[in-house]
Amino acid sequence: MPRKDPKVLAFDTSAAHCAAAVLCGGRIVAERLEPMTRGQAERLMVLLEEVLTEAELTWTDLDAIGVGVGPGNFTGIRISVSAARGLALGLGVPAVGVNGFESRAQDGILPAIPAPRDHVYIALPDQAPRLLPVEEANACARGAGLMVVAEASPEGIAARIAQIAASRATETVNPPAPLYLKPADAAPSKDKPPALLDD
Repeated sequence: MPRKDPKVLAFDTSAAHCAAAVLCGGRIVAERLEPMTRGQAERLMVLLEEVLTEAELTWTDLDAIGVGVGPGNFTGIRISVSAARGLALGLGVPAVGVNGFESRAQDGILPAIPAPRDHVYIALPDQAPRLLPVEEANACARGAGLMVVAEASPEGIAARIAQIAASRATETVNPPAPLYLKPADAAPSKDKPPALLDD
């Protein structure tokens, strides 16, 4: 059972970065953000080891895992969510999924997550999240009496995920699931048949 002030390892690879943070005793004791457009799968576990070492903790000290579930890059989200589920299972601790809107929430502001081709992901109050052109997202925000801000920088995202995960650790039952708002960009090649996967 997680403690009142759990030790939480949180991470996010939902965009062009690898971010991680450790929350201990109610404060962030280690945090790292590394911009990268590829290589998150190879870097993530090494980065998690590094922030745990910086926090002077080991894997078995953890009470919960926090993970960014998107929306964002399809492959990046899958990397983090898979890692969180595997770590939680192996360590016997809860894994808490935190979406990008929650981790960017501010009073009076509609959080917008940058997406390709001048689009953003937004979630209007009491509505399902969606992908919209920037101008349309701003019009929707104004209609709801909010200001929209598309954050280009993921600075501090892992710390916010850790804090939210700590507040939910004792009530989390289901494993985290990716928040995909559009299909993957990848498509099978027209020149050759798709590769067979061994599952």
